[in-house]
Amino acid sequence: MNPGVSARAADTEGDNETSGTGETVAPVPYRLTRRPGPLETAELEALDAWWRAANYLSVGQIYLMRNELVREPLRPEHIKPRLLGHFGTVPGLNLVWVHANRAIRARDLDAVFVAGPGHGGPGPNACAWLEGTYSELYSHIPRDAEGMRELFAQFSYPGGVPSHCAPNTPGSFHEGGELGYSLLHAYGAALDNPDLTVFCVIGDGEAETGPLAGSWHANKFLNAARDGAVLPILALNEYKIANPTILARIPESELLSLLRGYGYDPIPVTGNDPGAVHQQMARAVDECLDRIAAIQRAARDDGATARPAWPMIILRTPKGWTCPPIVDGDPVEGTFRAHQVPLSSARDDDRHRVVLEQWLRSYRPEELFDANGQPKPELLELNPTGARRMSANPAANGGALLRDLRLPDWRDSGVEVSAPGAVKHEATRVLGGWLREVTRLNPDNFLTFAPDELASNRLQDILEVTGRDWQAEIGEYDVKLDRSGRVIEVLSEHMCQGLLEGYLLTGRHGVFTCYEAFIHIVDAMFNQHAKWLDASAEIPWRQPIASLNYLLSSHVWRQDHNGFTHQDPGFLDVVLNKSPRIVRVYLPPDANTLLSTYDHCLRSRHYVNVVVAGKQPQESWLTVEQAAVHCARGIGIWTWAGNGDAEGESPDVVLACAGDVPTLETLAAAAILRERLPDLRVRVVNVIDLMRLLPQDEHPHGLPDREFDTLFTRDRPVVFAFHGYPWLVHRLTYRRTNHDGLHVRGYKEKGTTTTPFDMVMLNDLDRYHLVMDVIDRVPALREKAAGLRQEMVDARWQARAWTREHGEDIPVVADWKWT
Repeated sequence: MNPGVSARAADTEGDNETSGTGETVAPVPYRLTRRPGPLETAELEALDAWWRAANYLSVGQIYLMRNELVREPLRPEHIKPRLLGHFGTVPGLNLVWVHANRAIRARDLDAVFVAGPGHGGPGPNACAWLEGTYSELYSHIPRDAEGMRELFAQFSYPGGVPSHCAPNTPGSFHEGGELGYSLLHAYGAALDNPDLTVFCVIGDGEAETGPLAGSWHANKFLNAARDGAVLPILALNEYKIANPTILARIPESELLSLLRGYGYDPIPVTGNDPGAVHQQMARAVDECLDRIAAIQRAARDDGATARPAWPMIILRTPKGWTCPPIVDGDPVEGTFRAHQVPLSSARDDDRHRVVLEQWLRSYRPEELFDANGQPKPELLELNPTGARRMSANPAANGGALLRDLRLPDWRDSGVEVSAPGAVKHEATRVLGGWLREVTRLNPDNFLTFAPDELASNRLQDILEVTGRDWQAEIGEYDVKLDRSGRVIEVLSEHMCQGLLEGYLLTGRHGVFTCYEAFIHIVDAMFNQHAKWLDASAEIPWRQPIASLNYLLSSHVWRQDHNGFTHQDPGFLDVVLNKSPRIVRVYLPPDANTLLSTYDHCLRSRHYVNVVVAGKQPQESWLTVEQAAVHCARGIGIWTWAGNGDAEGESPDVVLACAGDVPTLETLAAAAILRERLPDLRVRVVNVIDLMRLLPQDEHPHGLPDREFDTLFTRDRPVVFAFHGYPWLVHRLTYRRTNHDGLHVRGYKEKGTTTTPFDMVMLNDLDRYHLVMDVIDRVPALREKAAGLRQEMVDARWQARAWTREHGEDIPVVADWKWT
């Protein structure tokens, strides 16, 4: 028999093909067996009672609306009309929680809990209610029969709480809406938290995901002298929603070898007899925490630097442990059928309802709750107190611990600009100098994450004050690897994102820099985090956390040798699908505006800030003073670049731009128009804050219609050169008065390995095509400027031919200067 399958389910394994007509068997109330182990009889019985109470409360959340203590026979009106939720993983979560509490009390641990298995919300909800935190945060849910009824009624009910550990759940900082990120969030929480222990339960279904598979390597970045500890508990209950799980079905020797290969020292806990499992679990938790303490003591007191084998637990118990063993003739406990709602017809089917009642009674609630529905004193004695309760630990409400960054004045890192475009700078390298000082001033509160792209994205100046965090072997020819480094580089965008999220969610600050095309790898992770921010903003006791700050470089327009695979600006489209109160997108056109933008981002709270900036030498357009004003506006007319605004005349055409390369091409087009068509009144509008394009009622940064019309006019043609896909600008501006007059040029999925100017020509974003667009859209020019238009067509042909013959851009483009 597989050790993860209950004895009762195993007896009926041959009946898997029957359905709908057989018997339904209720769990048999067990009497705890006395097994040898570290727990004395009284403590064993007390822990088991707390576990039974948590299981009872979990089942009640899935099924009951009233009759919360089952003091009368269940009737249909006691059962929810829609039975939603998942029970299969809950008993394992509750088991870990109660044993973690035992350790917290015994050792005065500062600990938090991460529930990785999907939809295990009933468990942590129940544990938080037993600990009293739920009632402290939600006064309408007291710790008595009335509160129990409210706790049950709200679960997976319209207007209530979801079935996973959402922001509503006290003590949760990992929602788990999408599986795969629990271990990364746990390690992110432990970084720079030397006294914190993270109990992280990893579901065996979750363990099949790519992000989780990479997450095991996060132990290579955990410094025992500086950071806290993560105790991974791999919960093997053998099944997902319909299929077995890989790690539960491979031989135990193979599983142990796999985990040891990842650098862990696993301790198995296996069985279905509660008495035996409690004893094993107590012994395993004690052994793991003793090993963790020894590892930390060696690093902190003796200066040990060798990477340790961190302990972990493999917990193998039945799916849906303690639920009905058979329903309608099919085995349930210990099978995939226990994954969600084992008795799905309890409201309408008399047999199911009777068995549900017996199931609830099997936990012996009369031994657990008094006449008023309050947990009995012997249960409450097992709870840690105050902030030592995992449901009340402030680390799980990171904004409560958040400290402001010490930020150097960005102006001191600004570049001198004597005239627009007179000098070139690598914008991200300039930013790197400022981030170097941010890192130096915040040695335990700020981290930079990069998938092997820090230097590639020109942020290597940070390494002047720190190294790359590295706890594995350091070789003779390695450079800038540091046991205490403040930069985490690992070639997994999932790991960078997840570690940073865990770091932010527990009250710290950071930056994630990535190639623009490959930030898509974490689209779903971004989605989950943005939803967490949005939901937690509605919860009064949740404090705002530091913003998630992206720096996307090596962007679409400068992939000179990487080519088509590295050319994709579509992350902006993904971001703008999220709640307007959460997301911000910035496209600074030069070094000084990038500095000002990032200073703003690091000061912000509870946002996702996406900043796109190039790493190649590019013209600097604005002085520090001008950049500060322009960034504060987020959008504005560059009067020095146009023709007519300085005299107060209405423009004949508006040239708009957002992004560094589009800005360059727009200014080059404006220069051609000013020289060749001096009577044409051209207005140049630069956009840094993309949200300014939205109406005021759609986003806090949105421009009122009157201001938008002032910039872009109500009826003049607008040619907009945009960094990303052109339809995004149309989507943002479709309600504006002059939307029909708006023509957007951007990336249209044309790319290859080529020169910078040839790349913009492929997508019709080049200066010559922008001039052609103006001629085509200003009625008075269609005949008057026909010769100039033909020159622009020829210029494009000449530039293309030059690149094909010489392998570089034509000098008239490569050497162009704004004058």
